[in-house]
Amino acid sequence: MSSKNLKELSEQELKQQLKKIKNSKIIDAGLVGLTIGVVVYSAVANGFSFFTFFPLIITYAVVKNSKNNAILEKEIEREIQSRQ
Repeated sequence: MSSKNLKELSEQELKQQLKKIKNSKIIDAGLVGLTIGVVVYSAVANGFSFFTFFPLIITYAVVKNSKNNAILEKEIEREIQSRQ
């Protein structure tokens, strides 16, 4: 979502987008915890192999996406502040 699109949204829509981002933070944290748990369990149960570290690829994707969401969240908050 670009800054141009943010300017076209109403304040209510911006708040809804902000709420979606905050909900996705909770989901992202759960996924990261789950994948790290799977890695630890797999390492303890089966030793180290490629499939032990495979879930960390998912963790990397989630963390990268959460960084993009953090940038978008800051832009939305700035837009809301500029309208007040």
